[in-house]
Amino acid sequence: MNILITGGAGFLGARLARTLLAQGEISFAGAKPERISSILLWDRAAPPADLAADPRIRFTSHDLNALLEENSLQTRADIAQTAIIFHLAAAVSGECEADFDLGMRSNLAATMGLLAACRAAGHQPVFVFASSLAVFGLNHLLPDPGVIGDFTLPTPQTSYGIQKLMCEQLVADMTRKGFVRGRSVRPMTVSVRPGRPNGAASGFFSGMVREPLAGVRSTIPVSADTLVALASPASTVAGLLRAATASAAEWGPLTGVNLPALCTSVRDMAAALHKVAGSAATGLLDWHEDPTIARIVATWPGVVSNARATALGLHADTDFEAVIRAYVADNPAAIHADIQASIHAQLGKKAA
Repeated sequence: MNILITGGAGFLGARLARTLLAQGEISFAGAKPERISSILLWDRAAPPADLAADPRIRFTSHDLNALLEENSLQTRADIAQTAIIFHLAAAVSGECEADFDLGMRSNLAATMGLLAACRAAGHQPVFVFASSLAVFGLNHLLPDPGVIGDFTLPTPQTSYGIQKLMCEQLVADMTRKGFVRGRSVRPMTVSVRPGRPNGAASGFFSGMVREPLAGVRSTIPVSADTLVALASPASTVAGLLRAATASAAEWGPLTGVNLPALCTSVRDMAAALHKVAGSAATGLLDWHEDPTIARIVATWPGVVSNARATALGLHADTDFEAVIRAYVADNPAAIHADIQASIHAQLGKKAA
C-alpha cells in the first residue's frame, strides 16, 4: 500500500510517518490490514534525517499548489498509486488572518486542487483531511452553543476557520459523488509541539511549556481564565490514523469528527507546568495580553465533546501534567540542565 502525506515534513506529518513506519501495515477503510510499501511526503521543507534514511520514504520538495498546477506525469502517477492521502499541509490561523490571499491559496485552493487530482485518478482513495476546531466560533451576537458537539452548527469567526469549513464541505461532496472516501477530522489545539514556534495564534499553548523547559522566557498573550481544548501529539496522530482505518459504517455521516479534547484553562496549564518543573520553569512565564491574539483565541470554543471519536475507540488525554511529562520524555535534548534538575526535585517532592 502506498500513502501520501501533504505537509509530511512538518511536525505532525513527520510524527504520522514515523508511526506508520513503525506499524508497518494499515487497514484501508475497514478492510484487512495491508503492508505499507511506501510513504510519499510532499512538503516545501526537507524531511527529518531519520525519515529521509528510510527506504520506504519518498520525498517531493515543492509548493503544493505549484505541484498540482504543473500536473506532471509523476504527480499523476503518485496520486493514482496512492491508497490513503493524509492532507495536513496548510497555512495556520495567524498567517491566514494577516494575509487573506495566502490562506485562500494554501488552504482552499490547494485542497480543491488535490481533490480534483484524486477525482481525475479515478480510484477513490481514502482522503483524510485535517480540518480544525476553528470551524466553530463564538460570537456575542449568536446564541451560546455551550458544549461544542460533532453536530453543532459551525460558525467560524476567522478566515482560517472559514477556509477549513469550506474544505470540509468539499471533501463531503466529493465523497458523496464517489470520487474519494473522505474523512474530515477536527484536531484540538496540539500541545506540546516541539521545535520552533510557528505563525499560529495558538502557538503559545505549546510555547508556554516548551520555551520555559528549554530555559527560555515565554509570553502568554491571553488571560489565565482562557479555556482551551487540547490534545497531545500522540492522541492527534491516533485520531488521524483511525479516520483512515474506519469503515464507512463506522465513520457515519460525512461531516467532520471532533477528535478527543482535554478541556482545560491557561491557568491550569501553568499549574501543570509547575507540578512538573517547579518555579524554575513557571518563573519564565510573562503574562502580557496581546489584543490581536486574544481576540482570535476568544472565538474558539474551549469545551468540546467528541461522541463520534469515542465510538471509534479514541480517548482524550487524561491530564495536561501527563502531556508535559510525555514531552519531556520524548525531547530530552530540548530540556535545559537547570530545568532538568528542577524536574527531578519536583519528582522527589511528589514521591515524598
